[in-house]
Amino acid sequence: MMHGMILDSFDVAILVALQKDGAMTNAALSEVVNLSASQCSRRRAALEQAGVIEGYTARLSATRLGYGMRAIVRVNLSSHGQTKETDFARFLTRYPQIRSAFSVSGDADYILDIRVRDLDEFAEFLHRQLLPNPHVSQVRSEIVLRTLKDEGGVLPVQGAAGAS
Repeated sequence: MMHGMILDSFDVAILVALQKDGAMTNAALSEVVNLSASQCSRRRAALEQAGVIEGYTARLSATRLGYGMRAIVRVNLSSHGQTKETDFARFLTRYPQIRSAFSVSGDADYILDIRVRDLDEFAEFLHRQLLPNPHVSQVRSEIVLRTLKDEGGVLPVQGAAGAS
């Protein structure tokens, strides 16, 4: 959300509805929000232009598509500096197995969310791509056994009055 942008109750309702169904038409949205379809369209466009709505995607089942294994991987670089960090960031973009990557504080430099088909594919990625990277000094992996909560990027939305 843009810094300082105040959302009213209609904006909040639009955002909540679109997080549940990003393919919702303005006509369907108008029924949920209690505004005309044209008003919903204008507000939706304004939220998109302001960068509050970054885009629309479909949530897919990784398991049903054959990606049955998820790992959280903590990575430490051998040393720091803008060039090494830029090189490592570029490296991360080359591998679709890495679904998310975060530069973090704490005992790791980066945390990676990796999705692969199975343990063999994970081991292959780890030993052939990640560990041989010249900037990587340490890798610690946790295999996700069960997902207890995953909001999939859905955010709690609050307006000017703090209502959600």
